[in-house]
Amino acid sequence: MLQITVDDLAILASPTVIDVREPDEYVAGHVPGATNIPLSQLSARLGDISTAGPAYIICQSGGRSARATQALADASINAVDIAGGTSAWQAAGHPVDAA
Repeated sequence: MLQITVDDLAILASPTVIDVREPDEYVAGHVPGATNIPLSQLSARLGDISTAGPAYIICQSGGRSARATQALADASINAVDIAGGTSAWQAAGHPVDAA
């Protein structure tokens, strides 16, 4: 499974970020531009994920995103896990959107 750090993610230009947390977690604070597709809905929403480039998968601390990344890879979607999740993103001082 491919994995990057939150600092690696922060320097990418317009990455496709999929946040697999539940909607209430997502609205409390997420990576700017991230799309919320909860892990429980992932298999039903594969068509919502762009295959033009890698999809960067994030959750709160890394457990759900690792499962989602593996599921997407099994579906032949180029997916990359974000180590440490949103907790690491915020701890590194990167901006978050809430809504």
